[in-house]
Amino acid sequence: MSVPRRCSQLSVRSATSFATVVACLMAVLVVAPVSAARAAPVQPVRCAEPAGASAPNTASPASAGLDKARLDDAIAFAASRMRTHVQVFRNNCLIGSGPLNSVTGNTPWNLFSSTKSVVSMLAGIAYTQNKLDLRSSIARYLPAGEVDKAHAAITVRDLLTQSSGLRQSIISEAATAGLDVDPDIAKETLALPVQHRPGTFFEYTQHGPDLLAYVVQRAVGQDLQQFAQQNLFGPLGIAQHDYYWARDRSDHTYGYAFLYMPPRDYSRLGLLMSNDGIWHGQRIIDSGYIKQLRTPSQTNRCYGYLFWVNSKPCTGPSFPSRQTSDVAPLAGLPSDAYAMVGFLQQNNFIVPSLGLMVSWNGFLGDVSPDPGTVLSASLNSELYHDFFRKLVAAFNTPRLPDPGPYRPTMNLNFDPVQFADPNVALGALGFGPYAPKGCTAMACGPEPLRLPLQGNPGCFAITCLPVTPDAPGRRGS
Repeated sequence: MSVPRRCSQLSVRSATSFATVVACLMAVLVVAPVSAARAAPVQPVRCAEPAGASAPNTASPASAGLDKARLDDAIAFAASRMRTHVQVFRNNCLIGSGPLNSVTGNTPWNLFSSTKSVVSMLAGIAYTQNKLDLRSSIARYLPAGEVDKAHAAITVRDLLTQSSGLRQSIISEAATAGLDVDPDIAKETLALPVQHRPGTFFEYTQHGPDLLAYVVQRAVGQDLQQFAQQNLFGPLGIAQHDYYWARDRSDHTYGYAFLYMPPRDYSRLGLLMSNDGIWHGQRIIDSGYIKQLRTPSQTNRCYGYLFWVNSKPCTGPSFPSRQTSDVAPLAGLPSDAYAMVGFLQQNNFIVPSLGLMVSWNGFLGDVSPDPGTVLSASLNSELYHDFFRKLVAAFNTPRLPDPGPYRPTMNLNFDPVQFADPNVALGALGFGPYAPKGCTAMACGPEPLRLPLQGNPGCFAITCLPVTPDAPGRRGS
């Protein structure tokens, strides 16, 4: 139906009959709603979160507002870049999967530094339950006499924002965990000197999240992994036998890495965050905490509470040296995007404004002349940029701008002092200036330590051997 031609020719000076004017007004009133209805955008479909341990609900890309061919192209690109498992969700609906998902989905995978984000989520749960005050000194939650004056100035929030001021050495801190020789990661962390006033300087550490994991455990009065299973993993349908989370020789849980989890379970953590901490109507993490978690911190505009956020300038990990660049880590995505980021690119990307969540695992995948980028130590990732450039091109609802071609940043300043301090590694063995008090290679206090290389059944640097529900061995606690 269209407006009669004579109506478009009406003029205030024309001698038009009253009947013609009435007819034209009626035509406009009838046609306008029809035209508006045709112009209204299609609302993307919404799905419920996965029920129990069942697979996520699926939907077609078209019903979610995306072009299927272009979405497939983005996923194919990711798969060509060593992404062994890829899932694309919109509004909880699984709309795209990688070609190897059926093979890799149930294999526990080292989340590496995405483990830090899981610890942040657990801190958020403790905060939600009024068991953890982010403004408090860590001394409030640790045994009496364990924290000196300098370390008592560190708050829980300082550990969440990687601004504790502690001496850091990324590779040395990680090496002892990989060799399973750490006697007590909490005491090792507290033996490190405070080199910057807490809360004033961002420096990416491994032992800081280790200490935070211990602080949360003390705050909730329960083993961290038991707390995680009851309050986070269990409600999401992640079974205790599915994953393995490494401990030191004093039985403390690592906070910076070594949570091995199947990709199908890892993606549920991202879905919880994309649902603002709610799962099937149950509030798991306080909304206010999540808002803080994804807000740029004062000491690093692209870092929140152990999550990376999409802002700039951005200071990355100190490898091959500390670098700040004027590039947001998720260029091409809206400013509210944020991510769980693990070594070798273990990622959950969350974009609340789009209802988008992308989860992937794999190893390496970046192609760039910058050595830091190739080794997953730069936040200006060519892999991220080119994948999301393809993905945003698939959006029909809403239309998103093209971020343009990737422009690498270059950090050729190789400074081993910033990432490899032998004193940090020797401290784990009871030697040197950073050795924890009362700890040796065999004992930490009166109790003997577990012998090395007994705590990782079936697990290697990157992955674990799969287990069946009734198999003994790996447990989440």
